[in-house]
Amino acid sequence: MMSIITKTYPSPDFNKKEILRYAGAKEASPEIDALLEECLKEADGIFTYKVCYGRFPLLISGDEIDLTFTKTISKDLAKCLKNSDSFILFGATIGIGLDRLIAKYSKISPSKALMFQAIGTERIESLCDKFCKDIKEEFPFTTPRFSPGYGDLALEIQKDFFAVLEPGRKIGLTLNKTLIMTPSKSVTAIVGISNCNEAKEHNCNKCNKENCLFRR
Repeated sequence: MMSIITKTYPSPDFNKKEILRYAGAKEASPEIDALLEECLKEADGIFTYKVCYGRFPLLISGDEIDLTFTKTISKDLAKCLKNSDSFILFGATIGIGLDRLIAKYSKISPSKALMFQAIGTERIESLCDKFCKDIKEEFPFTTPRFSPGYGDLALEIQKDFFAVLEPGRKIGLTLNKTLIMTPSKSVTAIVGISNCNEAKEHNCNKCNKENCLFRR
């Protein structure tokens, strides 16, 4: 069994522009800005930024992918991981507190519930971006993260991800029988680690490997 590591992050900086984009606000207004500030104030202190992850070897044959702990068939994931010989599997969550606020305001203030949804999306994306940035510092040539449900990667693989990561015990992230994660603002994903020696040698500027994901 590969070692699974748990990390807790400090709060990433809030990107208010992204929050408003996730909320579907085409233009800022005093009313929308006031609603956002009110929601941010109410949500202050409820987030817990946690990640658990492990590194695994990888074998790909056509569209069949051996992830060490399970095998799957996915043309899209195989393409993403084409130049990788290992990968990071991770689970990330911002905690259950925001789900409670969303449930509360869904009944009494749909506009607030929508804004809390947008805040949650921006928070979990910011956490994943921070984690992937950290991974890139150790492994400079990585793929974009790839989650179950993207492209043709079946959601059912979540069961295998949760079995190996054990995120319920480590970061409080669980999966129900219908493959819904709790807390809702959570992510599981794979990040490939490149074995493209040409890209490493030329700093991704003169890679000649056909279809290299890291070619510029």
